[in-house]
Amino acid sequence: MKKVSLDTWIQLSGMIGLLGGLIFVGLEMQQNQRIALAAQQTSRVELFSNMVNSLTESGVNYRTFSTTEDEFDPQRNVAHQLLWIFENDYLQYSLGLMDEGIWQSKLRVMLENFSRCGNEVFLQRKSSLDEDLVALINAAMPDDCLYKENLG
Repeated sequence: MKKVSLDTWIQLSGMIGLLGGLIFVGLEMQQNQRIALAAQQTSRVELFSNMVNSLTESGVNYRTFSTTEDEFDPQRNVAHQLLWIFENDYLQYSLGLMDEGIWQSKLRVMLENFSRCGNEVFLQRKSSLDEDLVALINAAMPDDCLYKENLG
């Protein structure tokens, strides 16, 4: 066996250190991207919430944009806002940016509000929601609800 010089060991340890640094930078960039995605979604939720708040103050239902077509229902507008908030929460949780305990609390509230038969807001908006979130809500619904919704 040949004896390896001290210079070679120093070069090897330097390359290993450099490789470790590059891996660390890559992980940091990945985390920053997740945080940026979550921040963009949060900004959109804030924008939509402000829009619905303006409609509610004017006595207008979101999605129909009418004061005469349907009777004004501020709770429906709040339900739309809640759905955006829950979708944002789901994104943050799935990106690893939300604590498990907080997510479980939010999940319970979301399922209490949207996993009931015939929830108009959920039925109206589910095609525009994240498929995994829709599947999560559907999984909490009674089986006969899903059957009725698929028929109609």
